Order: sequence, then structure tokens, then C-alpha cells
Amino acid sequence: LVKLCRKEGMPAVAITDTGNLFGALEFSLAAIDAGVQPIIGCELPIRRANADVRRNGVAPDPDQLVLLVQSEAGYRNLLRLVSRAYLGTEGGEAPQLDLEALEGNTDGLIALTGGPSGAFGRLLGEGQAAAAETMLEQLEALFPGRLYVELMRHGLAAEDRIEEASIEVAYRHHLPLVATNDAYFPDADFYEAHDALLCIAQGTVVGQRDRKRLTPGHCFKSAAEMRALFADLPEACDNTLVIARRCAYMPRPRKPILPPFQDAANGDEAGELRARAAAGLEARLEKAGIAGEKAQAYRDRLAFELDTIVKMGFAGYFLIVSEFIQWAKTNGIPVGPGRGSGAGSVVAWALTITDLDPLRFGLLFERFLNPERVSMPDFDVDFCQDRRDEVIRHVQEKYGRDRVAQIITFGKLQARAVLRDVGRVLEMPYGQVDRICKLVPNNPANPVTLQQAIDGEPLLQQMREADESVARLMAIALKLEGLYRHASTHAAGVVIGDRPLDELIPLYRDPRSDMPVTQFNMKWVEPAGLVKFDFLGLKTLTVLAKAVELIKNVHGEEIDLANLPLDD
Repeated sequence: LVKLCRKEGMPAVAITDTGNLFGALEFSLAAIDAGVQPIIGCELPIRRANADVRRNGVAPDPDQLVLLVQSEAGYRNLLRLVSRAYLGTEGGEAPQLDLEALEGNTDGLIALTGGPSGAFGRLLGEGQAAAAETMLEQLEALFPGRLYVELMRHGLAAEDRIEEASIEVAYRHHLPLVATNDAYFPDADFYEAHDALLCIAQGTVVGQRDRKRLTPGHCFKSAAEMRALFADLPEACDNTLVIARRCAYMPRPRKPILPPFQDAANGDEAGELRARAAAGLEARLEKAGIAGEKAQAYRDRLAFELDTIVKMGFAGYFLIVSEFIQWAKTNGIPVGPGRGSGAGSVVAWALTITDLDPLRFGLLFERFLNPERVSMPDFDVDFCQDRRDEVIRHVQEKYGRDRVAQIITFGKLQARAVLRDVGRVLEMPYGQVDRICKLVPNNPANPVTLQQAIDGEPLLQQMREADESVARLMAIALKLEGLYRHASTHAAGVVIGDRPLDELIPLYRDPRSDMPVTQFNMKWVEPAGLVKFDFLGLKTLTVLAKAVELIKNVHGEEIDLANLPLDD
């Protein structure tokens, strides 16, 4: 998108995804790098007044209201509104908000009426002129001096049906018009591939009549094309520049903000860490029977590590991780002995974060934390798969339900998956698609792109040349490969904030879980100001715990897994 804007000399571009802000920070930084002004927005789903009236048991789709961010206050309001749409909507219903929920949350936001899919346009299209005007008045009250009547010309009958009435009502209310282009794909050549993508998302097939469709006009258009399209209404195009000038905020990266450790005496995290680590080390040394000069080497290493940790400002991080691991162990939840670079820390060993003696095994602390390369420490903590959720719930209760969330992950259309999905929506025989997929190498460690697979497999080339339907399948699949297919929850990542999370990021709710999830993925939560903790669920720990339990029940013997002799 930003490459197209740069090529066409466009000064600004807005991203307004339907109901979410998944790409807000990533898009903002990409646009800034390309010298294009990013405008952050969202098509906010608004619940219809008659949402209770169901057709065939299905509630009507929400109306769309386009909101654009003018200022930091507007961005904060949009984060809150989008989060509330997900977290406040009953499961099984599409995320949406009542129009009343916008009251008091509209400062710093510009609103566009949303074309035919907005409440104003829909009511006009249904012949309810009076209700449409009432809706416009409600929006005017919510967005005084910041409401635009949106006109679209993508070749849809619904747009033609309401255009004249929209202009007439806008003039009567002295509201500005704005011409918008709802771009879903780069050019008209991409239309067929995008249509297949819509079918993948909706679980329908291309041949189905009554499904959501767009037109080839929903592609990216140049300024000249838009000027030509709206030659009779130049003011509507001029207002796109007015809006761009009125918007003056873009999210930027910030340093991760650690939540305060609540159990530190007088809030002195550094002092608390030193005291706990020193006491923990002495307990470890006594248990292991280490004394004298040998013990001094551990104390020296501990002092060096503590100085580094405190100087880098990570005392609170160690205390937080230590607290939830100790809680898990106290409650009989199996925890892994530690792995990754964190196992090189004597402080971690002293705090029982890890169970490996770093000096005994010659492990380096510098691999974990290094003043030369300042980055957040990262403990990969393994919990018993069956009871991992209990630990996350404990953290929620300790730090506040509005300050803890899991992290989103986006599933991509990889080579084989995209062929299967496209084959299904094109209604090709399953066996034929399966044969094609099996010719694509499947190596998760080094994934092969579809183009590489075609280039390296003569059979695929022959099939493409011999059968027009296979050629179409591959052409569409090549265009869709690498795009996001769905959102779900990351297997391990959890963020803990020092304030309600919707003040920093937008929140999402995975339909399969009641826990909030960040709308930014693993790569973008830290630049948004959050600290990530890894809570991994490991089946191996569940199996080990069960084995220890069975040995005790059957043989009456207690096995301490942490102290098994390594030569046994």
C-alpha cells in the first residue's frame, strides 16, 4: 500500500480495517519509512437499533462507521472503542458497539458516514429517509465539526441508489462531502484472487450467488483516476486533503514499560531482588553442600549479575517471573527446570526461576543479559500443559484482569494451505487438489514457496500447461500466498502492563477463550510498550508428573526429579 502511494505521489493514506487495529503500528512505521503520512483509522461496527429482529435466527450485520485519528487523545479513544467492541460482545456475535457507547469517547476522532454499509447510507437505501436524517443528526452531535458524508463509486448499485439523497441531505445540514476509495487489492488484475480470498474467509465458494462480493473498482486508484471519477464533485476530492491535514498523530515505538512488583518493600525492587537472591543462593549452596572458596565463586558471580540486572532496570522483571513460578510450585504445578540463555543466570537459580546450577555446567550469564546489547530478558518458562491456565489466571488476579492478556498470532496462507483453500472455493475435485499439494515439498524447518515448488517440479509445470483449471488454481494461489488467513492465540506469549492494556494497545477476544488477547502480534507488542512473558505448556512435564505420581501410588517411593543423579 505505501509503495503504491509513494509511486503515485500521494502525501497520505489511511488504514481502516473492519473492526480491528491489527496493523496500526506496523502500518504507521512502514508509511513513515516511505515518507507517506499514515492516518490510523477503523471501520467500527455499530449495532443496529433493530438488532433484536432476527432473520432466520441470524442477527443483522452491524453498520460500519469510519473513524480516523486526529490526535493522541483520538488514538486512545479508538483503542478503547475497538477493545470494547470485542470484549463487550457476547460470544457467537460479531464484535460491535451500541452508538451510545461512543458518547464521551469521540474527542480527536473524525467520522465518515461509511457509504452504503454505514447506518445513514443503509437507511437511505431502504427508503427510510427520515430515519437516515435522524441518524445523521445523532452522528453530528457525537462528532461536532468532524463529520463527513462519504461518497463511493466502485460500481455497486447500492452506491448509485443513495448518492443523490446523500448529497442533498449533506447540503441541507451544511456537512462536507468526501470521496473515498475502499481499496482491497492493488489493481484490477487482483480482483479474481481477492474474490477467492473473500470465499476462503466466509467458508463459501466462488460459484455461490448470495454471498459478499466486491467489484474490480475496489482496487487502489491514483489521484488522477479519483479526480476523473468525481469530476462533477471536485470538493469531495479536495476534502480528502483537508482530512489528511486535520490528522496529525501516528503511533510510534516506545520502550517496554515493566509493571511494578507489588510485593517489594517500600517499592524498592532493587533492594528486594538483592535480599531474595542472597537468601535463595545460601539455601541452594547449603542444599548442594557447597562451602568455602567454592561457595565464594557463586557469591561473586551473584554480585556481578545483580549489579548488571539493577543497572539495566530489570530487577522487577526477575521478581515478577520468580513470584509466579514459586506460586506454581507451591500449588503443585510442574515447572520446567529452565532452558535457553536464562539458565546461565545464578540470580535465576537463586530465585528458583531455573533449577540448573550455572557454575557446575559452565553456563554464561552474558548470553542472557549483556549491557553491550540492551534487550529485554526473556525466560522461556515451561508449565504442565494441563495446568498452565491456572498460572495465567493467578497472574491476572495479582496484576489486574485489565492488565494481563495473551498475544495474538496470525495464520498465513503457506504454499500447500493456499492450494487447498483455493481449490475448495473453486470447487475442484479434492483428489486432484490433493495430488497437486503432495508435489509441493513440506519442510517446516525450511518452507518452500509455491513459486519455488513449481520451478523445481516438472510435474507441476506439466499439470499447469495441460489443464486450464490447474493453471487458474496456481495463478490465484500465487497471488494469495503469504497473506494472513485467520487470527488465533499464541501458544505461549502473555503481556503484563503497568496500566489497563487498552491505553497502550487494542484488545481482541479469541472466540474459543474468554481471556483478552492483544491485537498486535509477538513482533509488535514490545514496540507498543508492553513486556512479554512466555508461559509455555509442555506435555512432557505432564507425563513426568504423572509418572512420579504412579510410582508413589504403586511402589510407595518418592522420586525427586530435580535431583536425579546424572550418571544413573
